[in-house]
Amino acid sequence: MDAQLTAFLGVAAAMVALPGADFTVVVRNALASRSAGVATALGVAGGLLVHTALAVAGLAAVLVAVPVLFRTVQLLGGAYVLYLGVSALRAARRSQGRAHATETVADRADDDAEPAKGTRRALRQGFLTNALNPKAPVLFLSLLPQFVPAASAPLPRTLLLAAIVVLLALIWFPAVALLVDRLGRWLRRPRTARAIEGGSGAALTVLGVVLVTGTLLH
Repeated sequence: MDAQLTAFLGVAAAMVALPGADFTVVVRNALASRSAGVATALGVAGGLLVHTALAVAGLAAVLVAVPVLFRTVQLLGGAYVLYLGVSALRAARRSQGRAHATETVADRADDDAEPAKGTRRALRQGFLTNALNPKAPVLFLSLLPQFVPAASAPLPRTLLLAAIVVLLALIWFPAVALLVDRLGRWLRRPRTARAIEGGSGAALTVLGVVLVTGTLLH
């Protein structure tokens, strides 16, 4: 393995593991069930696949070259993250007001929706949370070329780098979901679950507001 590839592994691992909207949504859905958490993780990886494919194809440059398109995607991404945050806060508030709050998050999820339907929703949430992040394609477009040696053919090398990012996401985010599920007995206690859902909702709401206002002010 060459030195540039080794360096890229470290950079990509840090980039994937950095806590953000993806991480928060995976944790929140993993509290509902293992399948929902893993589905969300796979959705996030799917969103990364879209971004890396755009970077490899060079289409991400369009988002930079066409400011209106870039800002539209920014607004959509910020609005979606804000929607997830508000939804989480509302869910935490509803659960707090229930008289029978001793039931688990998983029990409520089973009562409210069929597992298959919940899994599809979780997969969609994970995908949209990542795919609607407009900074990701620009990041990949600027990052990947830095690790393509001058003597290497650009396309095969860039494809390899993109595959590494997606593979790391396929390892990291399902691992996070499974860890949350493993600690489920403690994490799904009504008081703990409400605190985590409320905290994740607040984090997503703040992040969504920052993204939307940042786009509107620039």
